[in-house]
Amino acid sequence: MRVAGELRSHLVDIGSKIGGHFAGSLGAVELTVALHAVFDTPRDRIVWDIGHQAYGHKALTGRRDALWRIKRAEGPAGFLRRCESPYDSFGAGHAGTSISAALGMAEAAARSGDSRRVVAVIGDGGATAGMAFEALNHAGWLRRALRIVYSDNGMSIAPTVGGLARTGRVREYAEALGLRYLGPVDGHDLAALLPALTQLRDAKVPTLLHALTRKGNGFAPAEADPFRWHATTPFDRASGRAAKASAGAPSWTSCFADALANLADRDPRVIAITAAMPDGTGLDRFAARHPDRMYDVGIAEQHAVTFAAGLACEGLRPVCAIYSTFLQRALDQVVHDVALQELPVTFALDRAGLVGADGPTHHGAFDLAYLRAIPNLVIAAPRDENELQHLLATAIESGRPFVLRFPRGAAPGVPLDPEAKPIAIGRGALLRQGGDVALVALGKTVDAAMQAAERLAAVGIDAAVVDARFAKPIDVELLTWIGERTGRIVSVEDHAQAGGFGSALLEVVSEHAPGVRVRRLGLPDRFVDHGDTDAQWAAAGIDADGIAAAARALLEPRRA
Repeated sequence: MRVAGELRSHLVDIGSKIGGHFAGSLGAVELTVALHAVFDTPRDRIVWDIGHQAYGHKALTGRRDALWRIKRAEGPAGFLRRCESPYDSFGAGHAGTSISAALGMAEAAARSGDSRRVVAVIGDGGATAGMAFEALNHAGWLRRALRIVYSDNGMSIAPTVGGLARTGRVREYAEALGLRYLGPVDGHDLAALLPALTQLRDAKVPTLLHALTRKGNGFAPAEADPFRWHATTPFDRASGRAAKASAGAPSWTSCFADALANLADRDPRVIAITAAMPDGTGLDRFAARHPDRMYDVGIAEQHAVTFAAGLACEGLRPVCAIYSTFLQRALDQVVHDVALQELPVTFALDRAGLVGADGPTHHGAFDLAYLRAIPNLVIAAPRDENELQHLLATAIESGRPFVLRFPRGAAPGVPLDPEAKPIAIGRGALLRQGGDVALVALGKTVDAAMQAAERLAAVGIDAAVVDARFAKPIDVELLTWIGERTGRIVSVEDHAQAGGFGSALLEVVSEHAPGVRVRRLGLPDRFVDHGDTDAQWAAAGIDADGIAAAARALLEPRRA
């Protein structure tokens, strides 16, 4: 109990000073201590699901002091990753992977005759992922000595949804799939938890231990509102009051949610769907105005997409609000169930581009590449919140499969037109005339391109700026014209260079203006680590200084 008390106090100190994923880790303190006491880690493998609950695990495995730098450059990641510690047996940033990975490890141990044990730790929220059910089904068939701790606290980030959460029949489901069931046990009572985990450790068949836990346990404000305290900014430890945030522009997420709610006010066909992220996607704001038109399907992106396809079949206009990084999990459904059938589903991809502290598991760095090859899709990215509302109206009115990507963080803060109206699909906008070089940017990078043009003007370089707006269909006419006029194009995107917007522009130039020189700016061909977003942009050369430098370099041969 002393170790658990000291660990909880340390986690509250960390949270109060620097914030982070907070309530989940508090809810797993006793479980973390007991797991490391009962199992011979790291020889025995603990496979955590997601990693939101693993700050305590990090502290107990040599990273106690390093937690003060968590999610900062050169500090520990906010999630589990194998390169950080031998105790992190499997990288975990997306939900629902733990049972599959642990089953693979258990099978490998059995095949080699190794006596090491493997235990997966998954919450009831993570268990809503279809992959978890697939793994349970396979585990019951293989009959290896896989061990599962099911941490049942009624929460994902938001309250857990689904039939299992409603019925509470965990034992019936586990035993029906061929698993042995232990519990339920109080996940905060070490006197009960230690013998239960010992029994789990010594199991010879696939076994599930049902632990009842409370998200935010031991810190009264987090216990009272685990939804708000899932991830926190710094706060006063005594009162629980958050540090006062400075007033600023609204977030892209809130602007999207308000725009969607406004469109739903006048169009009864509009339906909103989230995969267990009502607050992260802003759909809690939408639900406040249209509670009967918002669906939270749990951590089930594949189902969310095909559910939306079914709604669209019957004349509705579903909007799937999913982080870019999480839509990766439903690529086949986007292809097979939406695009192939030309169904009017809109995908609102929040957190497109670099997301700073959450790091490589959450960067939205690949969506343009994996979506641009799919026929029938329209792909757009707004430069500001006013263009966002117009592009959202365009998506819904188009009757086509439509992807709208926008970043994390504060929007530019521009005034909004009184009403959102559709704009021409596939048309970009010339924002600044110039004859020396064209800066062609997409989405959030447009503002950086405008700043770069000002820097270039100060040294006598006349740069045009184009807001491409659409990555598909791309504005061939405008880009051909500006390329032929300037002879030099710098493309800019907050996305991997391989297969992204710059690649689309190169395709246009090679066919329609082959004499134009192109320099592509985007993210490097590696996973970008966690840290400050501004520093990440500077390192990638997609901030104003980097764009201006690339333009000058492109002009050097002509000026020589």
